[in-house]
Amino acid sequence: MKVNLRISLLFAGIVIPSLVLLLTAANLLFTVALLVISLITIYCAVVFSKPIIALYVLIGYCFLFGIFGREFPSSIPYGMGIEAFAILAWLAVFVNNRNYDWNSLNNVVCQFVMWSMVASILQLFNPHAGSFMGWAHEVRGVALYPLLVVPLFFLLVKDKKDMNGFLWLILFFSLLAALNGIKQKHIGLFPGEQAFLDASPTHQIFGKIRVFSFYVDAGQFGASQASFMLLALVLAFGPFKIWKRVVLLSLAAIFCYGMLISGTRGSLFALMAGGFFAILLLRNFKVLFIGSFVALSAFVFLKYTTIGNGNYDILRLRSALDPQDPSLNLRFENQRILGDYMHDRPFGEGLGSIGFWASEYNPGRFLSIIQPDSYWVKVWAMFGIVGFTIWFCALLYVLGKACGIVWNLKDPGLRSKIIALLSTGIGLFVCSYGNEVMNNMPSLLVFYASLVLTFIAPKWDKEVFPKTSSS
Repeated sequence: MKVNLRISLLFAGIVIPSLVLLLTAANLLFTVALLVISLITIYCAVVFSKPIIALYVLIGYCFLFGIFGREFPSSIPYGMGIEAFAILAWLAVFVNNRNYDWNSLNNVVCQFVMWSMVASILQLFNPHAGSFMGWAHEVRGVALYPLLVVPLFFLLVKDKKDMNGFLWLILFFSLLAALNGIKQKHIGLFPGEQAFLDASPTHQIFGKIRVFSFYVDAGQFGASQASFMLLALVLAFGPFKIWKRVVLLSLAAIFCYGMLISGTRGSLFALMAGGFFAILLLRNFKVLFIGSFVALSAFVFLKYTTIGNGNYDILRLRSALDPQDPSLNLRFENQRILGDYMHDRPFGEGLGSIGFWASEYNPGRFLSIIQPDSYWVKVWAMFGIVGFTIWFCALLYVLGKACGIVWNLKDPGLRSKIIALLSTGIGLFVCSYGNEVMNNMPSLLVFYASLVLTFIAPKWDKEVFPKTSSS
């Protein structure tokens, strides 16, 4: 209460004068600056009073920050806002530290993200490493964001109400992304979106736009839409009210269309892999039969028919199952070249050695001219076969433990939500073989949140079934 009182006094001392100046000051720039400070103060007062709001704001920003950079280009590094909102959330947690169970951080998910950061720091001493700036930009998606976000979820998401708030929030922002994507496809582009499209030939193929919405590229948008389609579908078959099921099925249909217009073929594998695990974890023979039939029918439709080839979006999705596809074979050829080059580099060439940041900060190096086209391949190039094997096996271990947790949950409603989240996370992991997905926002946040909520779930399950729930 004392902390809140001090914040309130600070709020009153800044906001009231700012409002007065807003009405009377001749210097507009100075007034606007004070108003911004006042708004920041208001936000801080709210966040320090209820820190989970900082987490919700961070989630929203992870979905939307891309549009700021496109429509309001400036020297402001909008991506750094992720760190800023996360650090402010951490400050609020430390101020209210007695309200949180710090023992909850003793788990394999937190250990995984901590060791990922340690491994990333060790790469600074790799004799093959490139520039520090390349490392500094790459480490954010590889290790820094997970290290900031994962413990926050463990500390701030205290009950099922918080989890439900998270679910509806990410569905809402994904819906906004889908609607913006539909706008790009059928109405037109904002000026910043048009500039991005003009500078990115891979987003316009044969005169057809690959929709990217708010995100860094169409690959991220398509994978995100596919994963949210799966999330909404699994939730729709849970033990919930009819109106919720109708809403969720409607969202799934919108996300399906968003996936199609993205032109991202790899998104199909997010559905296939995540759907397989969802059906397996549901342990329902009726759902298993229906789901298997639908999946097989979709595969046969795409693989062995030409129905719908007049529609570009369906035709491009169908090419994901064509082993003769030139784009697919180019990826395999790049991986073969990379394999020969990495033969005597068991620990890789360090962070920022391949991909976008390599072309920015390490031009001229061999790996900077090779497109990884896959986060798995990128990890291999950065950490070498030794690092990739450890990373891959560690993640499989975490996902395996998560599946074991879901298998033992008793609460039907909770179990449905966790299955939906975990299968979505698994889909994003598998989809990352074809694109850089789980190292970019918002998929990074959704992937790690799905793991965190799965590991928290047994505590909530015990509240309903105290004698039978597995730990």
